[in-house]
Amino acid sequence: MPRGRGSSVSTQEKPNADAAVDSDKYNSRHKRSAYLLLGLFILFLHGSWSVYRMQFANLPLPLNAEQAGKRGFSEASALKHVKYLTSLGPHPVGSDALDLAVQYVYAEAEKIQKTAHWDVDVQLELFHTDIGANRLAGGLFKGKTLLYSDLKHVVLRIVPKYLPEAEENLILVSSHIDTVSTTEGAGDCSSCVGVMLEMARGVAQWAHGFKSGVLFLFNTGEEEGLDGAHSFITQHHWRNSVRFAVDLEAMGISGKSTLFQGTHQWALESFAAVAKYPSAQIATQDVFRSGAIKSATDFQIYEEVAGLPGLDFAYTDTTSVYHTKNDKMELLQPGSLQHNGENMLAFLLHAASSPKFMKDAHQAKQDSTEQKNAIFFDILGKYMVVYPQRLATMFHNSIIFQSLLIWGTSLLMGGRPGLVSFGISCLSIILTLIFSTVLPVVVAFVLPHICPFPISFVANPWLVVGLFGSPALLGAFIGQHIGFILLKRHIQQVYSRTKPGLTGNMMDIIVGLEAERWIYKSGFVQWLIVLILGTYLKVGASYIALIWLVSPAFAYGLMEATLTPVRSPKQLKVFTLVLALAVPVMSSAGLFIRMVDVMVGSIVRVDRNPGGLPDWLGNVVVAVAIAIVVSLTFVYLLSYVHISGAKKTLLYVLSALFGLALVLVSSGIVPAFTEDIARSVNVVHVVDTTRMNDGNTEPSSYVSLFSNMPGKLTQELMDLRGEEFSCGRNMTTDFVTFTVKYGCRSYKASNTGWSKSEVPVLHVESDSADDDGRRTVVSVDTRSSTRWSLAINMQEIDDFTIEVASDKLVQLGGKTEVGGWHTIQFAGGKNAPTKFQLALFWSSNATHASPKEAEGPPLLVKLRTDVNRVTPMVETVLEKLPRWCAPFGKSTSPYTLAFLTALPVNI
Repeated sequence: MPRGRGSSVSTQEKPNADAAVDSDKYNSRHKRSAYLLLGLFILFLHGSWSVYRMQFANLPLPLNAEQAGKRGFSEASALKHVKYLTSLGPHPVGSDALDLAVQYVYAEAEKIQKTAHWDVDVQLELFHTDIGANRLAGGLFKGKTLLYSDLKHVVLRIVPKYLPEAEENLILVSSHIDTVSTTEGAGDCSSCVGVMLEMARGVAQWAHGFKSGVLFLFNTGEEEGLDGAHSFITQHHWRNSVRFAVDLEAMGISGKSTLFQGTHQWALESFAAVAKYPSAQIATQDVFRSGAIKSATDFQIYEEVAGLPGLDFAYTDTTSVYHTKNDKMELLQPGSLQHNGENMLAFLLHAASSPKFMKDAHQAKQDSTEQKNAIFFDILGKYMVVYPQRLATMFHNSIIFQSLLIWGTSLLMGGRPGLVSFGISCLSIILTLIFSTVLPVVVAFVLPHICPFPISFVANPWLVVGLFGSPALLGAFIGQHIGFILLKRHIQQVYSRTKPGLTGNMMDIIVGLEAERWIYKSGFVQWLIVLILGTYLKVGASYIALIWLVSPAFAYGLMEATLTPVRSPKQLKVFTLVLALAVPVMSSAGLFIRMVDVMVGSIVRVDRNPGGLPDWLGNVVVAVAIAIVVSLTFVYLLSYVHISGAKKTLLYVLSALFGLALVLVSSGIVPAFTEDIARSVNVVHVVDTTRMNDGNTEPSSYVSLFSNMPGKLTQELMDLRGEEFSCGRNMTTDFVTFTVKYGCRSYKASNTGWSKSEVPVLHVESDSADDDGRRTVVSVDTRSSTRWSLAINMQEIDDFTIEVASDKLVQLGGKTEVGGWHTIQFAGGKNAPTKFQLALFWSSNATHASPKEAEGPPLLVKLRTDVNRVTPMVETVLEKLPRWCAPFGKSTSPYTLAFLTALPVNI
């Protein structure tokens, strides 16, 4: 980077004879006031919040049917569909409510068919799937086989009449009707279904001018493992005509529907060209595909199984309500559906009318991965930027090379003193990160011991500003100030040798100004390192590091750098800081806030094995994330504080913010959870027969209480007095797909609400060995349950097959495992089969042990069957639970009644 005035390596400057006389005046002129620094901090924070509001919360005005017109999109019309679907309550696969939901969607699609343009052909089908098996290569479903049967989808195809080739070139728009068993699903994904129905109405009025057709798939089974998308893409007779896929999803409720996954540059550019309110962030794609978010969408099926190019959209506001009772109609923000609908309708009209779009879609499968990748992001929700990954890599490498060249030249000219100053500047970066992380992490460890709940800010995310943001900023300043002091000492030693005429206050002032410039420039080094790492790892969001490097460096070079080292250093201009941070804040401040907000909302379900994570972990994750953001983004602003009179003021303000937040959460003045933002607490009536082989003749029956959020259930049990719950880590329950490692149990009235005839049966039909090895055939009868999970011990078993009515559903080969188990999940409608035949092929290196088995004899096969029924004891518990509690559902979670059984290894 360009050397600033008065570089510490200069030996040419002659001392000013009057320096000592005017040092006090010089000092007062160069000392920034606390009010100025406070104003800069407020400007920075307010600007960041304004960017966030503009980028993510600025929604369009909803339109009614009259305002939208026959060919437009009306949120009011879409909301009518959402209102009906949510009125049905939860509608998971196999429920009567889902049948009603499918019937409603089909009836509304019939209305679209009848009112379509006369030159448009609208075909409607109620697709009833065959039994099928889905095994994905990676992601959330690694180590699993997903089975399904008796699913029903509504398929609506809209094509122009008299253009047969349009029928062979379809754009798929997909979402799911079904919900998990714990929510009415206003966001996930009744809102998507409502948008699709209203879009289909509009498309049916435009399609006479299309070159391609549009196919709307309203599937079921998505919540059980993407079964609906898989069954369509492998079974439906229109599947081979689909050339492009658009998936609509939600991992929260309301807000903007953000493009968070995209496969090809041309597709992204097509959306960017026509989207009225673009919202797109490749950073979310980076996070999602890294596995940090344990979730998946139908887009994985379309991309991995069908090999289709496409786009994936999702709502991400209020992620804490995801899959809970609070995903409800009341929390839908006006304008959310309008935003999604107008963007998608414009895209479909453009894509379906463009011959080039479909030509690109045909070519997509032949493109290499490097050719198809692209960087994409929006600016303030107004503009969308798209450019190829190849160009990004070339540009980043160019900036990296130039930066290294400038730094290398500067250090070479500066000699050893300059090299030492550079080293101390780098040390200041490390110290900033360390101190910025340590202080909020200490707070994260302390919170579970002084607050009613280990994580006390989910319902009020703004509290993290005081709890973690203030300590992180204070720590960042302390770390940077230590580097500043070390720099002053080094520079003073250099100046005492090279500029002996400088003494007293004048020496201290000039040395401070020189150290300030090195601290400011350390931000360049910090973001250069981030850019190098991001480019090497091909992180799409590396453009953020580029902006935070180039913009401040440009501002510094324009406003501060000189061509001669003779002049004494002057104080950094405030305008330099404003100019440096304007573009970075505008481009990424909103994204940083959104990522932290999503992280906070996701903590309610972070513990996949309840009780398996320490109480402090959720706090630490949020604290570290905030610390990293603070240390990276405040590096330039903090450099202005060290020679100002604002150090004590900064300390007092940050301490006051932290103290206020701590008092609010520890005293309970601000509740940790509310009825709308609830803590996940599941109640399951368990009938366990896994130990009946030990000589027990009766199954063990109890009600299990557990939470996916770290922390004990002390507060919940205060409302459950008299229900005889005992809690601890000795209450372990193996639910096959996960294990409750800390929970509560009650045996009170647990013998009612179920019958022995519902207990699933695992029966060994044959067990033989020959030259090819040992083979065991097990019959599986799930009785009345059409939703179950079965795990196979892959330390004992090499491979297996599954047959249904003599048809082989799962073939040999291709099995993966997680933790030594391969899990099979089945979900089906009322007419799904309940009897299966499992053929196990033993390993020649069998260990005769259960992977990660805590106690008891080793198990070969574990089975859990689910029944969507509320037994009397469960009903009592659910009624008594505080209103700030809500069950959390997912594909691996049991229903409110679960039966457990198993086969030992030594059968």
